[in-house]
Amino acid sequence: MLQEAALTETKTETESVTGADLLLRALEKENVEVIFGYPGGAVLPIYDKLYDSKILHVLPRHEQGGIHAAEGYARISGKPGVVIATSGPGATNIVTGLADAMMDSLPLIVFTGQVATGVIGSDAFQEADILGITTPITKYNYQIRSIEDIPRVVKEAFYIASTGRPGPVLIDVPKDIASLAAEPPEEQEINLPGYQPTLKPNYLQIRKLTEAVSRAKKPVILAGAGVLHARASGELKEYAEQQQIPVIHTLLGLGGFPANHQLFIGMAGMHGCYTANMGLTECDLLINIGARFDDRLTGNLNHFAPNATVAHIDIDPAEIGKNVPTTIPIVADAKEALEQLIQQDGKPPAHKEWIETIQQWQKEFPYFYDKETTGLKPQKVMEMLHSKTGGDAIVVTDVGQHQMWAAQYYRFNKADRWVTSGGLGTMGFGFPASIGAQLADPDACVLAVCGDGGFQMSTQELAVIKELNLPVKIIILNNMALGMVRQWQEIFYESRFSHSKIPVQPSFVKLAEAYGIKGYVIQSEEEAEAILADVLHSREPVLLDFRVDPDENVYPMIAPGKGLHEMVGVKP
Repeated sequence: MLQEAALTETKTETESVTGADLLLRALEKENVEVIFGYPGGAVLPIYDKLYDSKILHVLPRHEQGGIHAAEGYARISGKPGVVIATSGPGATNIVTGLADAMMDSLPLIVFTGQVATGVIGSDAFQEADILGITTPITKYNYQIRSIEDIPRVVKEAFYIASTGRPGPVLIDVPKDIASLAAEPPEEQEINLPGYQPTLKPNYLQIRKLTEAVSRAKKPVILAGAGVLHARASGELKEYAEQQQIPVIHTLLGLGGFPANHQLFIGMAGMHGCYTANMGLTECDLLINIGARFDDRLTGNLNHFAPNATVAHIDIDPAEIGKNVPTTIPIVADAKEALEQLIQQDGKPPAHKEWIETIQQWQKEFPYFYDKETTGLKPQKVMEMLHSKTGGDAIVVTDVGQHQMWAAQYYRFNKADRWVTSGGLGTMGFGFPASIGAQLADPDACVLAVCGDGGFQMSTQELAVIKELNLPVKIIILNNMALGMVRQWQEIFYESRFSHSKIPVQPSFVKLAEAYGIKGYVIQSEEEAEAILADVLHSREPVLLDFRVDPDENVYPMIAPGKGLHEMVGVKP
Protein backbone atom coordinates (compact mmCIF):
# COMPACT_ATOMS: atom_id res chain seq x y z
CA MET A 1 0.00 0.00 0.00
CA LEU A 2 2.82 2.40 0.89
CA GLN A 3 4.57 1.64 -2.40
CA GLU A 4 1.32 2.25 -4.32
CA ALA A 5 0.80 5.60 -2.53
CA ALA A 6 4.36 6.64 -3.36
CA LEU A 7 3.82 5.81 -7.03
CA THR A 8 0.56 7.78 -7.04
CA GLU A 9 2.29 10.75 -5.43
CA THR A 10 5.11 10.66 -7.99
CA LYS A 11 2.60 10.43 -10.80
CA THR A 12 0.71 13.46 -9.42
CA GLU A 13 3.88 15.49 -9.08
CA THR A 14 4.88 14.90 -12.72
CA GLU A 15 1.39 15.10 -14.17
CA SER A 16 1.33 17.28 -17.27
CA VAL A 17 -0.46 20.62 -17.25
CA THR A 18 -1.59 22.96 -20.01
CA GLY A 19 -0.37 26.47 -20.63
CA ALA A 20 -3.70 27.75 -19.36
CA ASP A 21 -3.21 25.77 -16.14
CA LEU A 22 0.20 27.37 -15.64
CA LEU A 23 -1.21 30.82 -16.30
CA LEU A 24 -3.97 30.43 -13.71
CA ARG A 25 -1.52 28.99 -11.17
CA ALA A 26 0.80 31.94 -11.75
CA LEU A 27 -2.07 34.39 -11.15
CA GLU A 28 -3.02 32.59 -7.94
CA LYS A 29 0.60 32.86 -6.74
CA GLU A 30 0.36 36.61 -7.29
CA ASN A 31 -2.77 36.65 -5.09
CA VAL A 32 -4.96 37.98 -7.89
CA GLU A 33 -8.47 38.62 -6.54
CA VAL A 34 -10.34 39.71 -9.64
CA ILE A 35 -9.99 39.45 -13.42
CA PHE A 36 -11.78 41.72 -15.87
CA GLY A 37 -12.17 39.75 -19.06
CA TYR A 38 -14.16 39.11 -22.20
CA PRO A 39 -13.98 35.63 -23.77
CA GLY A 40 -13.38 34.83 -27.41
CA GLY A 41 -11.98 32.08 -29.59
CA ALA A 42 -8.28 32.63 -28.92
CA VAL A 43 -8.69 32.64 -25.13
CA LEU A 44 -11.12 29.74 -24.80
CA PRO A 45 -8.43 27.43 -23.34
CA ILE A 46 -7.86 30.01 -20.59
CA TYR A 47 -11.57 30.47 -19.98
CA ASP A 48 -12.07 26.73 -19.70
CA LYS A 49 -9.64 26.74 -16.76
CA LEU A 50 -11.27 29.87 -15.30
CA TYR A 51 -14.48 27.85 -15.03
CA ASP A 52 -13.03 26.07 -11.98
CA SER A 53 -10.99 28.99 -10.62
CA LYS A 54 -11.72 30.72 -7.32
CA ILE A 55 -10.62 34.07 -8.76
CA LEU A 56 -13.58 36.43 -9.28
CA HIS A 57 -14.15 37.04 -12.98
CA VAL A 58 -16.00 40.20 -14.02
CA LEU A 59 -17.52 40.24 -17.50
CA PRO A 60 -17.64 43.81 -18.82
CA ARG A 61 -19.94 44.47 -21.73
CA HIS A 62 -17.07 45.89 -23.77
CA GLU A 63 -13.33 45.23 -23.51
CA GLN A 64 -12.60 48.93 -23.10
CA GLY A 65 -14.95 48.99 -20.12
CA GLY A 66 -13.04 46.04 -18.69
CA ILE A 67 -9.64 47.68 -18.88
CA HIS A 68 -10.95 50.95 -17.43
CA ALA A 69 -12.47 48.95 -14.57
CA ALA A 70 -9.05 47.37 -14.02
CA GLU A 71 -7.55 50.87 -13.89
CA GLY A 72 -10.02 51.90 -11.20
CA TYR A 73 -9.21 48.75 -9.26
CA ALA A 74 -5.47 49.37 -9.53
CA ARG A 75 -5.77 53.02 -8.51
CA ILE A 76 -7.67 52.27 -5.30
CA SER A 77 -6.14 48.93 -4.30
CA GLY A 78 -2.55 49.66 -5.30
CA LYS A 79 -2.45 46.17 -6.85
CA PRO A 80 -2.14 45.47 -10.57
CA GLY A 81 -5.45 45.22 -12.37
CA VAL A 82 -5.70 42.05 -14.48
CA VAL A 83 -7.41 41.96 -17.87
CA ILE A 84 -8.08 39.25 -20.46
CA ALA A 85 -9.14 39.96 -24.05
CA THR A 86 -9.27 37.75 -27.09
CA SER A 87 -7.22 38.23 -30.25
CA GLY A 88 -7.82 40.78 -33.01
CA PRO A 89 -10.68 43.16 -32.14
CA GLY A 90 -10.68 42.04 -28.51
CA ALA A 91 -7.04 43.07 -28.22
CA THR A 92 -7.41 46.32 -30.15
CA ASN A 93 -10.41 47.31 -28.03
CA ILE A 94 -8.14 47.59 -24.97
CA VAL A 95 -5.57 49.87 -26.65
CA THR A 96 -7.12 53.09 -25.29
CA GLY A 97 -7.01 51.70 -21.74
CA LEU A 98 -3.35 50.75 -22.14
CA ALA A 99 -2.48 54.26 -23.31
CA ASP A 100 -4.48 55.74 -20.44
CA ALA A 101 -2.75 53.54 -17.85
CA MET A 102 0.67 54.30 -19.34
CA MET A 103 0.10 58.05 -19.13
CA ASP A 104 -1.21 57.88 -15.56
CA SER A 105 1.26 55.25 -14.26
CA LEU A 106 -1.28 52.57 -13.35
CA PRO A 107 -0.12 48.95 -12.96
CA LEU A 108 -1.99 46.54 -15.23
CA ILE A 109 -1.37 42.98 -16.41
CA VAL A 110 -3.19 42.48 -19.69
CA PHE A 111 -3.44 39.06 -21.36
CA THR A 112 -4.42 39.02 -25.01
CA GLY A 113 -5.24 35.89 -26.93
CA GLN A 114 -3.40 35.33 -30.19
CA VAL A 115 -3.87 33.02 -33.15
CA ALA A 116 -1.88 29.77 -33.12
CA THR A 117 1.87 30.13 -33.53
CA GLY A 118 1.81 28.31 -36.89
CA VAL A 119 -0.32 31.02 -38.52
CA ILE A 120 1.06 34.16 -36.86
CA GLY A 121 1.89 36.61 -39.63
CA SER A 122 -0.48 35.08 -42.16
CA ASP A 123 -3.42 37.45 -41.55
CA ALA A 124 -5.33 34.64 -39.92
CA PHE A 125 -8.87 35.19 -38.68
CA GLN A 126 -8.88 37.71 -35.84
CA GLU A 127 -5.11 38.21 -35.95
CA ALA A 128 -3.59 41.55 -34.93
CA ASP A 129 0.03 42.45 -34.26
CA ILE A 130 -0.74 43.53 -30.74
CA LEU A 131 2.94 43.68 -29.76
CA GLY A 132 3.64 46.18 -32.52
CA ILE A 133 0.49 48.13 -31.75
CA THR A 134 1.14 48.41 -28.01
CA THR A 135 4.93 48.80 -27.78
CA PRO A 136 4.72 52.61 -27.36
CA ILE A 137 1.89 52.43 -24.79
CA THR A 138 3.06 49.67 -22.45
CA LYS A 139 5.86 49.56 -19.95
CA TYR A 140 6.78 46.19 -21.46
CA ASN A 141 5.14 43.49 -23.54
CA TYR A 142 5.69 39.80 -24.18
CA GLN A 143 4.54 37.12 -26.56
CA ILE A 144 4.66 33.60 -25.12
CA ARG A 145 6.34 31.16 -27.50
CA SER A 146 7.04 28.29 -25.08
CA ILE A 147 4.77 26.82 -22.41
CA GLU A 148 7.72 26.61 -20.02
CA ASP A 149 8.05 30.43 -20.11
CA ILE A 150 4.57 31.15 -18.74
CA PRO A 151 5.33 31.14 -14.97
CA ARG A 152 8.48 33.23 -15.42
CA VAL A 153 6.85 35.75 -17.74
CA VAL A 154 3.83 36.25 -15.47
CA LYS A 155 6.08 36.69 -12.45
CA GLU A 156 8.26 39.21 -14.30
CA ALA A 157 5.22 41.07 -15.60
CA PHE A 158 3.80 41.66 -12.12
CA TYR A 159 7.21 42.81 -10.90
CA ILE A 160 7.70 45.23 -13.81
CA ALA A 161 4.16 46.61 -13.64
CA SER A 162 4.24 47.37 -9.92
CA THR A 163 7.82 48.52 -9.28
CA GLY A 164 9.58 51.71 -10.25
CA ARG A 165 7.14 53.91 -12.10
CA PRO A 166 4.04 51.69 -12.35
CA GLY A 167 2.57 50.90 -15.74
CA PRO A 168 0.79 48.36 -17.93
CA VAL A 169 2.44 45.14 -19.11
CA LEU A 170 0.89 43.08 -21.90
CA ILE A 171 1.31 39.33 -22.38
CA ASP A 172 0.21 37.89 -25.73
CA VAL A 173 -0.72 34.19 -25.50
CA PRO A 174 -1.11 32.14 -28.72
CA LYS A 175 -4.03 29.73 -28.53
CA ASP A 176 -1.93 26.62 -29.10
CA ILE A 177 0.46 27.57 -26.28
CA ALA A 178 -2.49 27.89 -23.89
CA SER A 179 -3.74 24.42 -24.98
CA LEU A 180 -0.40 22.64 -25.07
CA ALA A 181 0.41 20.18 -22.26
CA ALA A 182 3.78 19.74 -20.61
CA GLU A 183 5.37 18.96 -17.28
CA PRO A 184 5.36 21.93 -14.89
CA PRO A 185 8.65 23.85 -15.21
CA GLU A 186 10.83 24.54 -12.21
CA GLU A 187 10.25 27.83 -10.38
CA GLN A 188 12.62 30.58 -11.53
CA GLU A 189 13.78 33.67 -9.72
CA ILE A 190 13.31 37.05 -11.38
CA ASN A 191 16.50 38.04 -13.16
CA LEU A 192 16.18 41.36 -15.00
CA PRO A 193 19.64 42.94 -15.03
CA GLY A 194 18.47 45.66 -17.42
CA TYR A 195 15.63 46.74 -15.15
CA GLN A 196 16.84 48.15 -11.86
CA PRO A 197 14.64 51.04 -10.64
CA THR A 198 16.37 53.53 -8.37
CA LEU A 199 14.44 53.71 -5.10
CA LYS A 200 16.84 55.38 -2.67
CA PRO A 201 17.92 58.97 -3.33
CA ASN A 202 21.47 60.20 -3.66
CA TYR A 203 22.40 61.58 -0.24
CA LEU A 204 24.32 64.56 -1.66
CA GLN A 205 21.25 65.63 -3.61
CA ILE A 206 19.14 65.37 -0.46
CA ARG A 207 21.62 67.66 1.28
CA LYS A 208 21.48 70.14 -1.62
CA LEU A 209 17.70 70.30 -1.34
CA THR A 210 17.84 70.67 2.43
CA GLU A 211 20.21 73.62 2.08
CA ALA A 212 18.05 75.17 -0.63
CA VAL A 213 15.01 74.91 1.66
CA SER A 214 16.93 76.64 4.46
CA ARG A 215 17.69 79.58 2.17
CA ALA A 216 14.25 79.87 0.56
CA LYS A 217 11.91 82.79 1.19
CA LYS A 218 9.01 81.58 -0.97
CA PRO A 219 9.10 77.77 -1.16
CA VAL A 220 6.28 75.53 -2.38
CA ILE A 221 5.84 71.79 -2.77
CA LEU A 222 4.16 70.52 -5.92
CA ALA A 223 2.80 67.05 -5.12
CA GLY A 224 1.78 64.72 -7.93
CA ALA A 225 0.42 61.20 -8.23
CA GLY A 226 3.88 59.83 -7.46
CA VAL A 227 3.20 60.60 -3.80
CA LEU A 228 0.08 58.41 -3.93
CA HIS A 229 1.73 55.58 -5.85
CA ALA A 230 4.52 55.51 -3.26
CA ARG A 231 2.01 55.53 -0.37
CA ALA A 232 3.87 58.58 0.91
CA SER A 233 1.00 60.86 2.00
CA GLY A 234 1.96 60.58 5.66
CA GLU A 235 5.58 61.48 4.95
CA LEU A 236 4.53 64.43 2.77
CA LYS A 237 2.38 65.82 5.56
CA GLU A 238 5.16 65.35 8.12
CA TYR A 239 7.76 67.04 5.91
CA ALA A 240 5.49 69.97 4.96
CA GLU A 241 4.67 70.56 8.63
CA GLN A 242 8.28 70.21 9.72
CA GLN A 243 9.48 72.80 7.19
CA GLN A 244 6.23 74.82 7.05
CA ILE A 245 6.10 74.65 3.25
CA PRO A 246 2.77 75.19 1.47
CA VAL A 247 1.59 72.30 -0.72
CA ILE A 248 0.10 72.51 -4.22
CA HIS A 249 -1.44 69.52 -6.01
CA THR A 250 -1.65 68.40 -9.59
CA LEU A 251 -4.99 67.03 -10.82
CA LEU A 252 -3.85 63.44 -10.27
CA GLY A 253 -2.18 64.22 -6.96
CA LEU A 254 -5.37 65.29 -5.17
CA GLY A 255 -5.75 63.60 -1.80
CA GLY A 256 -2.03 63.20 -1.25
CA PHE A 257 -2.19 66.09 1.22
CA PRO A 258 -5.32 66.95 3.27
CA ALA A 259 -7.39 69.71 1.68
CA ASN A 260 -8.43 70.93 5.14
CA HIS A 261 -4.81 71.48 6.23
CA GLN A 262 -3.65 75.05 6.77
CA LEU A 263 -0.65 74.46 4.47
CA PHE A 264 -2.78 73.20 1.57
CA ILE A 265 -3.03 75.72 -1.26
CA GLY A 266 -5.06 73.85 -3.86
CA MET A 267 -4.84 72.43 -7.36
CA ALA A 268 -2.75 74.20 -9.96
CA GLY A 269 -3.01 74.25 -13.74
CA MET A 270 -5.42 75.21 -16.49
CA HIS A 271 -8.40 75.10 -14.13
CA GLY A 272 -6.50 75.37 -10.88
CA CYS A 273 -7.13 77.96 -8.21
CA TYR A 274 -5.67 81.46 -8.26
CA THR A 275 -3.50 80.91 -5.18
CA ALA A 276 -1.88 77.72 -6.48
CA ASN A 277 -1.10 79.21 -9.88
CA MET A 278 0.29 82.40 -8.37
CA GLY A 279 2.23 80.33 -5.84
CA LEU A 280 4.00 78.53 -8.67
CA THR A 281 4.59 81.82 -10.49
CA GLU A 282 6.00 83.72 -7.49
CA CYS A 283 7.90 80.97 -5.62
CA ASP A 284 11.70 81.02 -5.30
CA LEU A 285 11.99 77.27 -4.60
CA LEU A 286 9.76 74.69 -6.28
CA ILE A 287 9.97 71.14 -4.89
CA ASN A 288 8.25 68.80 -7.34
CA ILE A 289 7.48 65.40 -5.79
CA GLY A 290 6.12 62.84 -8.22
CA ALA A 291 4.67 65.10 -10.92
CA ARG A 292 5.76 65.24 -14.55
CA PHE A 293 5.26 68.93 -15.37
CA ASP A 294 2.42 68.24 -17.79
CA ASP A 295 1.46 71.09 -20.12
CA ARG A 296 -1.99 71.42 -18.51
CA LEU A 297 -0.18 72.11 -15.24
CA THR A 298 2.55 74.45 -16.45
CA GLY A 299 0.86 76.57 -19.09
CA ASN A 300 3.38 78.46 -21.21
CA LEU A 301 6.77 77.18 -20.07
CA ASN A 302 8.36 80.57 -20.72
CA HIS A 303 6.34 81.93 -17.80
CA PHE A 304 6.46 78.88 -15.52
CA ALA A 305 8.10 79.41 -12.11
CA PRO A 306 10.42 82.05 -13.60
CA ASN A 307 12.12 82.94 -10.30
CA ALA A 308 12.41 79.45 -8.82
CA THR A 309 15.18 77.02 -8.14
CA VAL A 310 13.57 73.75 -9.27
CA ALA A 311 14.05 70.50 -7.37
CA HIS A 312 12.42 67.41 -8.84
CA ILE A 313 11.96 64.10 -7.01
CA ASP A 314 10.78 61.37 -9.36
CA ILE A 315 11.24 57.61 -9.65
CA ASP A 316 11.40 57.95 -13.45
CA PRO A 317 14.67 59.62 -14.48
CA ALA A 318 13.22 60.32 -17.94
CA GLU A 319 10.82 62.86 -16.44
CA ILE A 320 13.48 64.97 -14.73
CA GLY A 321 14.48 67.88 -16.93
CA LYS A 322 12.15 66.74 -19.74
CA ASN A 323 9.95 69.85 -19.69
CA VAL A 324 11.35 72.14 -16.99
CA PRO A 325 15.08 72.75 -16.36
CA THR A 326 15.94 71.23 -12.99
CA THR A 327 18.66 72.44 -10.62
CA ILE A 328 18.34 69.68 -8.01
CA PRO A 329 17.40 66.33 -9.61
CA ILE A 330 16.60 63.46 -7.24
CA VAL A 331 15.81 60.08 -8.77
CA ALA A 332 14.04 58.10 -6.05
CA ASP A 333 10.81 56.69 -4.71
CA ALA A 334 8.86 59.58 -3.16
CA LYS A 335 8.50 57.83 0.20
CA GLU A 336 12.22 57.06 0.43
CA ALA A 337 13.16 60.63 -0.49
CA LEU A 338 10.73 62.21 1.97
CA GLU A 339 11.91 59.95 4.79
CA GLN A 340 15.49 61.11 4.23
CA LEU A 341 14.46 64.77 3.98
CA ILE A 342 12.60 64.50 7.28
CA GLN A 343 15.76 63.17 8.95
CA GLN A 344 17.93 66.10 7.86
CA ASP A 345 18.93 68.81 10.33
CA GLY A 346 18.23 71.79 8.09
CA LYS A 347 16.44 74.73 9.66
CA PRO A 348 12.94 75.62 8.42
CA PRO A 349 12.93 78.52 5.97
CA ALA A 350 12.09 81.99 7.25
CA HIS A 351 9.04 82.83 5.19
CA LYS A 352 6.30 84.14 7.44
CA GLU A 353 5.47 86.87 4.92
CA TRP A 354 5.11 84.25 2.16
CA ILE A 355 2.60 82.25 4.19
CA GLU A 356 0.65 85.43 4.93
CA THR A 357 0.61 86.35 1.23
CA ILE A 358 -0.76 82.93 0.33
CA GLN A 359 -3.43 83.13 3.01
CA GLN A 360 -4.47 86.56 1.74
CA TRP A 361 -4.76 85.25 -1.83
CA GLN A 362 -6.93 82.40 -0.57
CA LYS A 363 -9.30 84.84 1.12
CA GLU A 364 -9.50 87.22 -1.84
CA PHE A 365 -9.60 84.75 -4.75
CA PRO A 366 -11.38 81.50 -3.84
CA TYR A 367 -13.21 79.35 -6.37
CA PHE A 368 -16.56 81.01 -7.03
CA TYR A 369 -19.73 80.74 -9.08
CA ASP A 370 -22.84 82.85 -9.41
CA LYS A 371 -25.21 81.64 -6.71
CA GLU A 372 -27.88 84.23 -7.45
CA THR A 373 -29.01 82.98 -10.85
CA THR A 374 -31.76 80.41 -11.26
CA GLY A 375 -31.08 76.80 -12.19
CA LEU A 376 -29.11 74.00 -10.63
CA LYS A 377 -25.40 74.78 -10.60
CA PRO A 378 -22.98 71.87 -11.11
CA GLN A 379 -20.60 73.37 -8.55
CA LYS A 380 -23.39 73.30 -5.98
CA VAL A 381 -24.03 69.63 -6.75
CA MET A 382 -20.39 68.80 -5.98
CA GLU A 383 -20.52 70.83 -2.76
CA MET A 384 -23.64 68.94 -1.70
CA LEU A 385 -22.05 65.59 -2.51
CA HIS A 386 -19.05 66.52 -0.37
CA SER A 387 -21.29 67.58 2.49
CA LYS A 388 -23.58 64.53 2.33
CA THR A 389 -20.67 62.06 2.20
CA GLY A 390 -18.49 63.86 4.74
CA GLY A 391 -15.77 64.03 2.09
CA ASP A 392 -15.15 60.30 2.51
CA ALA A 393 -16.46 58.98 -0.81
CA ILE A 394 -14.30 57.58 -3.57
CA VAL A 395 -14.92 59.99 -6.44
CA VAL A 396 -14.39 58.58 -9.93
CA THR A 397 -14.86 60.94 -12.87
CA ASP A 398 -15.08 60.89 -16.59
CA VAL A 399 -13.44 63.72 -18.55
CA GLY A 400 -14.71 67.22 -19.16
CA GLN A 401 -16.29 70.06 -17.23
CA HIS A 402 -17.72 67.78 -14.53
CA GLN A 403 -14.20 66.42 -13.92
CA MET A 404 -12.89 69.90 -13.18
CA TRP A 405 -15.85 70.81 -10.95
CA ALA A 406 -15.29 67.61 -8.98
CA ALA A 407 -11.59 68.42 -8.59
CA GLN A 408 -12.37 71.97 -7.49
CA TYR A 409 -15.31 71.48 -5.15
CA TYR A 410 -14.99 67.97 -3.69
CA ARG A 411 -12.16 68.58 -1.26
CA PHE A 412 -10.12 65.45 -0.60
CA ASN A 413 -8.73 64.98 2.88
CA LYS A 414 -7.63 61.37 2.42
CA ALA A 415 -5.41 59.57 -0.03
CA ASP A 416 -6.77 57.13 -2.60
CA ARG A 417 -10.26 58.63 -2.84
CA TRP A 418 -9.83 60.19 -6.29
CA VAL A 419 -9.83 58.36 -9.64
CA THR A 420 -9.72 60.20 -12.95
CA SER A 421 -8.14 60.05 -16.39
CA GLY A 422 -5.44 62.69 -16.43
CA GLY A 423 -2.80 62.41 -19.12
CA LEU A 424 -4.90 60.87 -21.89
CA GLY A 425 -8.19 62.50 -20.90
CA THR A 426 -10.30 59.50 -21.88
CA MET A 427 -14.04 60.00 -22.24
CA GLY A 428 -15.90 56.85 -21.25
CA PHE A 429 -13.37 56.13 -18.48
CA GLY A 430 -15.33 57.20 -15.41
CA PHE A 431 -18.25 54.81 -15.09
CA PRO A 432 -16.35 51.54 -15.73
CA ALA A 433 -13.46 52.76 -13.54
CA SER A 434 -15.96 53.17 -10.71
CA ILE A 435 -16.75 49.45 -10.97
CA GLY A 436 -13.10 48.58 -10.34
CA ALA A 437 -12.89 51.12 -7.52
CA GLN A 438 -15.94 49.61 -5.80
CA LEU A 439 -14.52 46.09 -6.11
CA ALA A 440 -11.24 47.32 -4.63
CA ASP A 441 -13.05 48.86 -1.63
CA PRO A 442 -16.45 47.13 -1.31
CA ASP A 443 -17.52 49.11 1.77
CA ALA A 444 -16.80 52.53 0.31
CA CYS A 445 -19.32 55.00 -1.02
CA VAL A 446 -18.29 55.28 -4.69
CA LEU A 447 -19.51 58.21 -6.79
CA ALA A 448 -19.19 57.86 -10.57
CA VAL A 449 -19.32 61.52 -11.63
CA CYS A 450 -19.95 61.71 -15.37
CA GLY A 451 -21.06 64.08 -18.05
CA ASP A 452 -23.97 63.15 -20.26
CA GLY A 453 -21.59 62.75 -23.21
CA GLY A 454 -19.01 60.53 -21.55
CA PHE A 455 -21.60 58.37 -19.81
CA GLN A 456 -23.12 57.47 -23.17
CA MET A 457 -19.78 55.95 -24.17
CA SER A 458 -20.06 53.23 -21.52
CA THR A 459 -23.72 52.86 -20.55
CA GLN A 460 -23.61 49.13 -21.29
CA GLU A 461 -21.65 48.61 -18.06
CA LEU A 462 -24.89 49.23 -16.14
CA ALA A 463 -25.35 45.48 -16.58
CA VAL A 464 -22.22 44.82 -14.52
CA ILE A 465 -23.19 46.86 -11.48
CA LYS A 466 -26.63 45.26 -11.51
CA GLU A 467 -25.23 41.74 -11.94
CA LEU A 468 -22.77 42.19 -9.05
CA ASN A 469 -25.10 44.51 -7.07
CA LEU A 470 -22.34 47.08 -6.73
CA PRO A 471 -23.65 50.15 -4.85
CA VAL A 472 -22.08 52.68 -7.23
CA LYS A 473 -23.89 56.01 -7.31
CA ILE A 474 -23.88 57.36 -10.87
CA ILE A 475 -23.91 61.17 -10.83
CA ILE A 476 -24.64 62.63 -14.27
CA LEU A 477 -24.07 66.38 -14.54
CA ASN A 478 -26.35 66.72 -17.54
CA ASN A 479 -25.97 69.92 -19.56
CA MET A 480 -27.10 68.44 -22.89
CA ALA A 481 -23.68 69.04 -24.41
CA LEU A 482 -20.07 68.01 -24.69
CA GLY A 483 -19.49 70.65 -22.06
CA MET A 484 -15.79 71.37 -22.31
CA VAL A 485 -15.91 71.39 -26.11
CA ARG A 486 -18.88 73.76 -25.94
CA GLN A 487 -16.98 76.01 -23.50
CA TRP A 488 -13.96 76.25 -25.80
CA GLN A 489 -16.18 76.97 -28.80
CA GLU A 490 -17.89 79.74 -26.82
CA ILE A 491 -14.62 81.35 -25.72
CA PHE A 492 -12.29 80.76 -28.67
CA TYR A 493 -14.58 80.10 -31.66
CA GLU A 494 -17.15 82.93 -31.42
CA SER A 495 -19.84 80.63 -29.97
CA ARG A 496 -19.93 78.55 -33.15
CA PHE A 497 -21.16 75.37 -31.45
CA SER A 498 -20.15 72.88 -34.08
CA HIS A 499 -21.59 69.48 -33.06
CA SER A 500 -21.03 70.00 -29.33
CA LYS A 501 -24.71 70.25 -28.33
CA ILE A 502 -26.57 66.97 -27.69
CA PRO A 503 -30.25 67.70 -28.33
CA VAL A 504 -31.30 64.04 -28.48
CA GLN A 505 -30.59 61.92 -25.42
CA PRO A 506 -32.04 58.78 -23.93
CA SER A 507 -33.96 59.00 -20.70
CA PHE A 508 -31.10 58.01 -18.40
CA VAL A 509 -33.61 57.06 -15.71
CA LYS A 510 -35.50 54.72 -18.03
CA LEU A 511 -32.19 53.32 -19.26
CA ALA A 512 -31.20 52.55 -15.68
CA GLU A 513 -34.60 51.02 -15.02
CA ALA A 514 -34.18 48.81 -18.09
CA TYR A 515 -31.26 47.25 -16.23
CA GLY A 516 -33.23 47.02 -12.99
CA ILE A 517 -31.51 50.04 -11.41
CA LYS A 518 -33.27 52.92 -9.68
CA GLY A 519 -32.97 56.33 -11.28
CA TYR A 520 -33.99 59.91 -10.51
CA VAL A 521 -34.11 63.17 -12.42
CA ILE A 522 -33.06 66.12 -10.23
CA GLN A 523 -33.72 69.70 -11.33
CA SER A 524 -33.39 71.78 -8.15
CA GLU A 525 -31.40 72.05 -4.95
CA GLU A 526 -34.49 71.07 -2.96
CA GLU A 527 -34.91 67.85 -4.95
CA ALA A 528 -31.19 67.16 -4.60
CA GLU A 529 -31.32 67.55 -0.82
CA ALA A 530 -34.19 65.11 -0.43
CA ILE A 531 -32.99 62.46 -2.87
CA LEU A 532 -29.32 62.50 -1.84
CA ALA A 533 -30.29 62.04 1.79
CA ASP A 534 -32.31 58.99 0.78
CA VAL A 535 -29.99 57.18 -1.64
CA LEU A 536 -26.34 58.08 -1.05
CA HIS A 537 -25.75 55.53 1.68
CA SER A 538 -27.91 52.75 0.27
CA ARG A 539 -26.20 49.48 -0.64
CA GLU A 540 -27.55 49.29 -4.16
CA PRO A 541 -26.70 51.05 -7.42
CA VAL A 542 -28.54 54.30 -8.20
CA LEU A 543 -28.45 56.70 -11.15
CA LEU A 544 -28.98 60.43 -10.53
CA ASP A 545 -29.57 62.65 -13.57
CA PHE A 546 -28.82 66.23 -12.45
CA ARG A 547 -30.17 68.74 -14.97
CA VAL A 548 -27.58 71.49 -14.48
CA ASP A 549 -27.25 74.95 -16.01
CA PRO A 550 -26.25 74.28 -19.65
CA ASP A 551 -24.35 77.56 -19.99
CA GLU A 552 -22.11 77.19 -16.94
CA ASN A 553 -18.35 77.26 -17.62
CA VAL A 554 -15.35 76.06 -15.64
CA TYR A 555 -13.29 78.91 -14.16
CA PRO A 556 -10.58 79.94 -13.53
CA MET A 557 -9.15 79.09 -16.93
CA ILE A 558 -5.82 79.60 -18.62
CA ALA A 559 -6.00 79.97 -22.38
CA PRO A 560 -3.59 78.02 -24.59
CA GLY A 561 -0.23 79.77 -24.84
CA LYS A 562 -0.75 81.78 -21.67
CA GLY A 563 1.15 81.58 -18.39
CA LEU A 564 -0.25 80.49 -15.04
CA HIS A 565 -0.50 84.11 -13.94
CA GLU A 566 -2.77 84.96 -16.90
CA MET A 567 -5.99 83.41 -15.59
CA VAL A 568 -9.45 84.46 -16.69
CA GLY A 569 -12.62 84.01 -14.68
CA VAL A 570 -10.98 84.85 -11.35
CA LYS A 571 -13.33 86.23 -8.70
CA PRO A 572 -13.67 90.00 -9.33
